[in-house]
Amino acid sequence: MAADLATRRLVLHPLTVAEAEQIAAGVPGVGPGAVPWGEGYPGHTSRVGALHYLEMLEKYGYPAEFPAYEIRRRADGAAVGGIGFHGPPDERGWVELGYDLVPAVRGQGFASEAVRGLLVFAREQGVCGVAADTDAGNVASQRVLLAAGFVFEREEDGVRYYGAGL
Repeated sequence: MAADLATRRLVLHPLTVAEAEQIAAGVPGVGPGAVPWGEGYPGHTSRVGALHYLEMLEKYGYPAEFPAYEIRRRADGAAVGGIGFHGPPDERGWVELGYDLVPAVRGQGFASEAVRGLLVFAREQGVCGVAADTDAGNVASQRVLLAAGFVFEREEDGVRYYGAGL
């Protein structure tokens, strides 16, 4: 199992199967050691991402070499979003990532910080580059990617594509 990745204000926690199932269902864990969920967590994109991660685990096996992570604030341990890879590297050595934060914590730089943390991890794994995309109207997400070092590549059918060579 991959280890937690710590950034200045966040912990990126690799999801277990049970955690991914809880997020997908929108049902928080209970009892000692249960992680508190921030207001509005998990959002729709985090739930869909957890479902995708479970499908990826079926296809590639557990633990995943390039996992999905829960974004947790270091200050209080609350889960406030998700970030992760859409699968292992492709034939060019590139991976694709996606992320989501609950509205209550957007605009605080958490997304850019989490993306940078995942870029460090990808580089350490020998990945050649990371791809990401956003809806053309999602200017905030585009700023996140640019702040994390991605470069705009193209726009097709209302989707903007970005890449970061490592």
